[in-house]
Amino acid sequence: MEKKQSRYLTHEGISLWLETGTIEAGGKQAELTKNELRIMYYLFEHDGVICTRADLIEYLWDNRLYSDTSYHNEELKSLTRYRFDKVKERAKLKSSVSRLVCILFPELERLVPTLHMASVYALLCEFPSADAVANAHLTRLSNLLFESSKGRYGKDTAIMFRDAARSSIGSHMPAKSLELKHTIKLIRELTIEIDEIEAAIKRIMDEEIQSPILTIPGISYRMGAMILAEIGDFSRFDSADKILAYAGMSPSTYQSGQLDNCYSHMEKRGSRYLRYALYNATKYVCHWDKSFGAYLEKKRWEGKHYNVAISHAAKKLVRLIFAMEKSGKAYLPTA
Repeated sequence: MEKKQSRYLTHEGISLWLETGTIEAGGKQAELTKNELRIMYYLFEHDGVICTRADLIEYLWDNRLYSDTSYHNEELKSLTRYRFDKVKERAKLKSSVSRLVCILFPELERLVPTLHMASVYALLCEFPSADAVANAHLTRLSNLLFESSKGRYGKDTAIMFRDAARSSIGSHMPAKSLELKHTIKLIRELTIEIDEIEAAIKRIMDEEIQSPILTIPGISYRMGAMILAEIGDFSRFDSADKILAYAGMSPSTYQSGQLDNCYSHMEKRGSRYLRYALYNATKYVCHWDKSFGAYLEKKRWEGKHYNVAISHAAKKLVRLIFAMEKSGKAYLPTA
């Protein structure tokens, strides 16, 4: 590594400018945040040495540049991404439950609002086929449904389920019944894990982050935490449009001859986690906030597809979040 007048460091064609906080390589230049500059400086100074994450955190902490907010943002990002993977895994298992019920007791789905209820899971764990339900003792079936549904279902529902089971066209397949029981068990275990993750997310959001975006109607701890964690330090972005580009929600460029930007689509090249959180949060915000709901309806009235209208509302939401994080002010609904 070479040093020149202590203004910048160079190593294998990479230049780190200390005064301006920029890094240059291959003719391209990028601005660094304070933490990024300190990290690169540390790596330059420890050329040829393996630097662990703990070493970097200790160095930044000693220099008072690795703030509590940075630490909690990293924790939040780990938790929200971990939750994302767990929820995705649970969704696949729920699809498996629907498939197995279609084989073993297809009539059940028409008798309940959804198969993925505590009472239905309790029923299928003990009686995992139409044959098992048909031969179940009515008292046991009634008590099971009453307890698992907290009094919502009772003897009448038990009779309805048993009558449907006795005339069911479902297959008698012990192997599939066992698979159904085990799948429900896995879903229950995943749900407990997800609840623990969400509790940890809520604790960080309440005690450490304290962001004003939670005052926006429709943004929950889960989506709010994912949005904040994926964006990180808002000072990295000059404008809300930069965040949109980071999320991959800016329009792509399409050119063909003299035709330019015809039916352009979102790039979808940024953070898929941020894009997922913004899209889902926008749907709830449009439902609970009148101004966003009116904006969505306006876009739909213009003839835009629902998903396209939601993407427009998401851009509006990003601009609102950017302004709120910069000002630190809570959301004030418009009349």
